[in-house]
Amino acid sequence: MNGHPAQIEIMDTTLRDGEQTSGVSFVPHEKLMIARALLQDLNVDRIEVASARVSDGEKEAVRRICKWARQAGMLHRVEVLGFVDNGTSLNWINECGGVNINLLCKGSENHCINQLKKTPQEHFEDIRRNIAMAHEMGINVNVYLEDWSNGIKNSPKYVFDMIDALKDCGIKRFMLPDTLGILNPVELIPIMRRMVKTYPDIHFDFHAHNDYDLAISNVLAAVLGGCKGIHTSVNGLGERAGNAPLASVQAILKDQFNAKTNIVEERLNEVSRLVENYSGIAIPPNRPITGESVFTQVAGVHADGDNKANLYCNDLLPERFGRKREYALGKNSGKANILRNLEELGLELSPEQTRKVTERIIELGDKKEVVTQEDLPFIVSDVLKSSSQEQHVNLLSFMVSVAYGLDPMAAVKLEINGEVYEQNASGSGQFDAFMRALKLIYKERLGRRFPHLSNYTVQIPPGGRTDALVQTSITWEWEERIYRTRGLDADQTEAAIKATIKMLNLMETELRKQ
Repeated sequence: MNGHPAQIEIMDTTLRDGEQTSGVSFVPHEKLMIARALLQDLNVDRIEVASARVSDGEKEAVRRICKWARQAGMLHRVEVLGFVDNGTSLNWINECGGVNINLLCKGSENHCINQLKKTPQEHFEDIRRNIAMAHEMGINVNVYLEDWSNGIKNSPKYVFDMIDALKDCGIKRFMLPDTLGILNPVELIPIMRRMVKTYPDIHFDFHAHNDYDLAISNVLAAVLGGCKGIHTSVNGLGERAGNAPLASVQAILKDQFNAKTNIVEERLNEVSRLVENYSGIAIPPNRPITGESVFTQVAGVHADGDNKANLYCNDLLPERFGRKREYALGKNSGKANILRNLEELGLELSPEQTRKVTERIIELGDKKEVVTQEDLPFIVSDVLKSSSQEQHVNLLSFMVSVAYGLDPMAAVKLEINGEVYEQNASGSGQFDAFMRALKLIYKERLGRRFPHLSNYTVQIPPGGRTDALVQTSITWEWEERIYRTRGLDADQTEAAIKATIKMLNLMETELRKQ
């Protein structure tokens, strides 16, 4: 390294290898939106968007991506996996408007002999012939050495013979996948150094799989060994245990290795949520960088340390990734946690009042109820009986009904700032009918814009009880601000309604400040 930070190229394969996650299938417009986010927002160097010959839907998706990328001047950054099939994959890619093929070759003698039923020399010649055809069509070639990790361990001569046979064929990158996730960092560093030392002029990519939960560690080892490119996927999507998560790769390369990439860190969380929504695969709350709770301090001693000298902060500052640090409210909350949340809300309490509020939050935590910052003003109001924290929106009554063959109906009676409003509406579900009635009140009677519901999740405790409490968590967008409210009830619709009334009170409070 000679003291100079390494520049690492990132190739993201969410749209190809990530889509091999069980249960994940992106439709063409979703693939286009993710491709645009990866290239435009995150500034990933390259993206692998599909496997050739899969389906008509896949072909349409690749066509759309290539058309957009050409117009945006980014077509050279779009790649498609193809096969050694005497030009069939090349024709498929060419028809889509693509200019890059990632040619899947056999990187181990075992795969070559037992899957292809060919000698190494026969396989090498087939690859050379397909590369020549690609160049005649104006298509650039990278090669995947499939099962390379087993190949370099069990048949290294085969691997080096393959590279020797192909190194003068105009290949841009040799991509080295740990196809079955069998490597560990201790063995990978010397292996990668051997590859780089033997072929110093070749650009090597490393493609990790997470079967032993070592994908991130192996990424670091590959870079330490001299690898110039890393393959990732958003949220770690991928076959079996998945691939190396893009957000974690970025953080570890920058913070642990002082490497440079072109990734725009502050857009990582946004793109991660986009892929979460399209894939249907929820991000675990404790997923580094993008998990909902990873920038939340729970223990009161941590908040106290942050107040005094940022004693519990590391280089993973949430602002780097478009997020902010939060301090959880629950049974482990100390006075410092409460004070940090009150400060953010602009609420000032006496020491005695703070003690009472803390006791109430601990009491709720012992009952396993989740307390959010948005709940805090209502807890304060409840504890202190303070008129300054009175609710501006009160749900006086409501009725929701569902009947076979008819749209669900809702009747709502609402008090807003002392005025009573009533409205009826139908919808596609009980909560939808309730929301439509509210919107009619706000839009037609008050002439005001209603907040946009951007995310809705439901949590039910395990155990299968029919009377189990349901917690709804709803994210709202209003006046360029994000609100998150939660409701708890044995009925899912009523829990969502409680969360909605909390949101409306927050909105009224904000309006009164303006």
